[in-house]
Amino acid sequence: MLDRTSTLFSHVKGTDNPWASGGLRDFFLYRDLGIAAATHGKVIAHLVKANLPPEEGTGWHRHEADFQIVIMIKGWAKFMYEDQVTLVEAGDCVHQRPGIRHYLFDYSPDMEYLEIVSPADFKTIDVEPVCEIPKPGAWV
Repeated sequence: MLDRTSTLFSHVKGTDNPWASGGLRDFFLYRDLGIAAATHGKVIAHLVKANLPPEEGTGWHRHEADFQIVIMIKGWAKFMYEDQVTLVEAGDCVHQRPGIRHYLFDYSPDMEYLEIVSPADFKTIDVEPVCEIPKPGAWV
């Protein structure tokens, strides 16, 4: 069969790419799933997990992206989407429409989610606060 796609086959095993810091947020760890390379930058998929307790959260921001979903695998996270508190728990999927202003302000110590975004080199833009943010809970 002739391959007419502009993407590559990719198979990343669970042990291939270790968890690493240095992603968008210092308080999270990231594990690359090889999708950005396989799609030549059209899409990125990575696992994200809690590394440090929530103190300040992500701050108000938006992304310049065509598509973004978050699938919570373990634990939970609390987001502000515009002026609405949204609890995202294991098994939930959130489609973050392009440009939505949001703030991740609290999460469990075992939080882990899959994030898929297009394009892979999406931009994060800080925005003015939309509303007050609830205080995060303490990790015990």
